[in-house]
Amino acid sequence: MKSDVAIVPLLAVLAAPASAQAMSPAQEFGACMTDSLSGKERKELAKWIYFGMSHHSTIKQYSNATAKDTDNSDRYVGQLITRLLTKDCPETAKLAFETGGVQAFEMAFGFVGEVAMQELMTEASVSEALGAFEKYLDQAEFDRVFN
Repeated sequence: MKSDVAIVPLLAVLAAPASAQAMSPAQEFGACMTDSLSGKERKELAKWIYFGMSHHSTIKQYSNATAKDTDNSDRYVGQLITRLLTKDCPETAKLAFETGGVQAFEMAFGFVGEVAMQELMTEASVSEALGAFEKYLDQAEFDRVFN
C-alpha cells in the first residue's frame, strides 16, 4: 500500500541521538552495559525476553519454547548479567544504584532491552512481518484525517 502518511512498524525502536548534556548515572550504566554486549549477546537477550513474554496467557499457545529452552536462556542471561554488573560495569552499576536505586536499574535495563530488540529489528523478515498490517489500513480514512 502506498501511503502519504508514514506508518512506523509496531515495536520499532530507534536509537535516540546522543545528547550534549551529561548523562545521569543510570544512563551511563545502561550505556556501559550496551557497549559491553556483542551482537550475539543482544540476540540472546531478545530471545530471553521473547521466552518470558511467551508465557503470557494470550500468546502461550503460539510458542513452542520448551521448559529446557527457557531454563537454558535463563542460565545464559544470569551469567551475562553477572558479568555485566561485576566485571564490565561495576563502577557505573554501583553509582547508578547509590543515586537512583531500583529505578536507575530499571531505566538502565530498559535501555539494554531496547538495544536487544533493535538487534532483531535489523532483520528484514521481522520488519516485513511487523509491517504486514499496513495492507489492512483504510487509506481513505487516513487521507480524510491528514489531508
